[in-house]
Amino acid sequence: MKTTLLILVFFISFIGFSQNNYIVKTDEGKRVLLKADFTWEYIDAEVPVLNNAIEEQVKTAETNECNLPQGFEEPELDNNIQTQLKKGRATITHIKQKVAKDYKCQVEDVILLSASEDKAKGTYDFCANGTKVSYKRNGHTVVKKGQFL
Repeated sequence: MKTTLLILVFFISFIGFSQNNYIVKTDEGKRVLLKADFTWEYIDAEVPVLNNAIEEQVKTAETNECNLPQGFEEPELDNNIQTQLKKGRATITHIKQKVAKDYKCQVEDVILLSASEDKAKGTYDFCANGTKVSYKRNGHTVVKKGQFL
């Protein structure tokens, strides 16, 4: 009985996997949908232009630069919270050291743009090497925003 059930499950899963459609690219860059019934169709009506994609990447890189006004001063943080975070090495200076290490620059090149913090958590926006970055703190753990670990 177990053997029959195992063979039945195998054939059902085999049929399920054999019905997949595939998307492939041609030499010209067009995407084609290959269907399970041996037919095909173009997904993209026109060929993507690579030059426009490169220009968009350059524009996004330019907009990421920190355009700080002349005489910009970093915001003041609560001294009581910073004193408590000193035990777990999660003060603003420790976070700046982590940002400087991640972006391969000096600690002096890391500028705090904005911060929102309490004793349990905090979010920080920095300018490191001309790039805007966000970090978050949960307890004494500091990670780049959007990352789990």
